[in-house]
Amino acid sequence: MSAQALRALHQPGQPLVLPNAWDAESARLVADAGFPVVATSSTAVAASLGYPDGKTPPDEVFAALARITRRVDVPVTADLEGGYGLSATELVDRMATAGVVGLNFEDTNYDGEPGLTDISRQADRIAAIKAAGPDVVLNARIDVFLPRIGIPEQDQVAESLRRARAYVAAGADCVYPIFMAEPAAISAYVKEISAPLNVLLRPGAPSVAELATLGVGRISLGGGLMSVVRDTISAELKRLAGS
Repeated sequence: MSAQALRALHQPGQPLVLPNAWDAESARLVADAGFPVVATSSTAVAASLGYPDGKTPPDEVFAALARITRRVDVPVTADLEGGYGLSATELVDRMATAGVVGLNFEDTNYDGEPGLTDISRQADRIAAIKAAGPDVVLNARIDVFLPRIGIPEQDQVAESLRRARAYVAAGADCVYPIFMAEPAAISAYVKEISAPLNVLLRPGAPSVAELATLGVGRISLGGGLMSVVRDTISAELKRLAGS
């Protein structure tokens, strides 16, 4: 399925809901339930392959993505973290080979000291990906709100908006300030940023209906679906062990 089909589903006020999958079977279940897109979670893919989050070798990630795209007939967008150190051309080529039409691309710095990639450098990386694959749907993840980044709470919204503007100007199709949950901050994004806004659905965040009312264009569950599966299996195992 085409990137154009994925892009067209981002409608502010009628958000695209993405219950993130991690393997071919979970992807099939998402598609069979009627969701028009399958998205992956890097955390969930890593866990399914036996790696900690952020440590999965790219060969294994793309092999898993190829298995997913073979199993479903809907567009697939993949959480590709910070691009695994691949050049823009190689990243886009490997997406095409795996059959993936969109990606999450985050601004955590994986090259040196913990923190965020310089805003200008990240914008240049986004522009390079879009030049290599103009049709690729790029969701620019903004990591300002992550506790490990260490940006003071009072500065987070302003810094994330600054980054969002730069990333959209560089060609990002949508922006994803992960862990942002305050309705006032969401409203500021919808008002000030021209691209659709992606919000992570999690405890403490507004509901799907509330996010739609706020004008959000895309809602992700991240590793939430795998957490439900993990909790269900753990409960059943405890029941069996005690029987």
